[in-house]
Amino acid sequence: MDNFQFQNPTKLIFGKGTLKNLQSEIPAYGKRVLLLYGGGSIKRSGLYDQVMDQLKELDAFVVELGGVEPNPRLTTVNKGISLIRENKLDFILAVGGGSVIDCAKSIAAGTHYEGDVWDIVINKAVPVAATPIGVVLTLAATGSEMNGNSVITNWELKSKRYFGSILVYPKFSILDPELTYSVPLDQTIYGIVDIMSHVFEQYFHATESAPIQEQIGEAILRTVIETAPKLVKELNNYDYRAIMMLNGTLALNGLLAMGVRTDWATHNIEHAVSAVHDIPHGGGLAILFPHWMEHVAKTRPEKIAQLGERVFNLAKEGKSDAQLAAETIASLRAFWTSIGAPATLSYYDIDETEIEKMVESAMITPTIGSYVPLKAEDVRNLLRKSL
Repeated sequence: MDNFQFQNPTKLIFGKGTLKNLQSEIPAYGKRVLLLYGGGSIKRSGLYDQVMDQLKELDAFVVELGGVEPNPRLTTVNKGISLIRENKLDFILAVGGGSVIDCAKSIAAGTHYEGDVWDIVINKAVPVAATPIGVVLTLAATGSEMNGNSVITNWELKSKRYFGSILVYPKFSILDPELTYSVPLDQTIYGIVDIMSHVFEQYFHATESAPIQEQIGEAILRTVIETAPKLVKELNNYDYRAIMMLNGTLALNGLLAMGVRTDWATHNIEHAVSAVHDIPHGGGLAILFPHWMEHVAKTRPEKIAQLGERVFNLAKEGKSDAQLAAETIASLRAFWTSIGAPATLSYYDIDETEIEKMVESAMITPTIGSYVPLKAEDVRNLLRKSL
């Protein structure tokens, strides 16, 4: 296990009826609020009115920015920065899923940076301050409600990049599972895939001896696998929504990454795909991750075999690590297919035409990933096999 430091300053407020906690949490940070949300589902569900009622009771000054994209764009981030500066706002309330929260984090950091906020996103500049953020979560997927990561798409450059900073952790996050009832089936499925993929990116690490972190990850995966088939059939079940919501938070709040060198190659590749084609993040991961596992199993099958034995309950006796790894990958594919996740990039009408663009976008360094570092040719082959 490597040396590490761990800090997570986000206050998690979990359970039914917790939206009312806006009343007690927001005043600590200011009452001039940028209200950030996505494509309008919070208005259809009635959540928008509930939030506005809370803000009115606080006598808050509110400026709205709706329409945050599923892959949030740099142009939207810049709109938010302008609104905060023009209206002298002192707080951001992000109501939505990971896209809205990620957008809020880049706005928060960019407001206090004199240059182009894209410098921060591509790690050319480091945030020095940030506008405080509060979250009302509506989708279990990214874990962005309890971490400092922000993923932003520069559509003009066809580039999707991310940064992380302790400064942009939400001050508080309200997680009421009932607020996820309105999430449609496809987005629920993509969220499930994203949660599992976050565990995989940390489970397949380049560090010796991290049994606690691995077993926590395995527990999350087992719980997701047990709960997901029930949830996709009963979208308004509180217990299933609550279990999945907490899984999403725990999968990427820093717990699994303590003392390990994590991978993230598959996320880099998916970011490249969705930067060019704007597909759902979870859908891309469902397609790409089994192919990544097949690639790394050629040289390091043992951890994939361990995953199969401990999470998918595959029998190990009489099998080599390579054989068990192949069974594990087949089990993962079968599970994701069973809940309705896509299996090929052709599902999104993606062909070989722009593979080179995607390879170029993915290779932000000469190699990506740590478990088995990938070169450009590896990524090119992986994308072709995913078609």
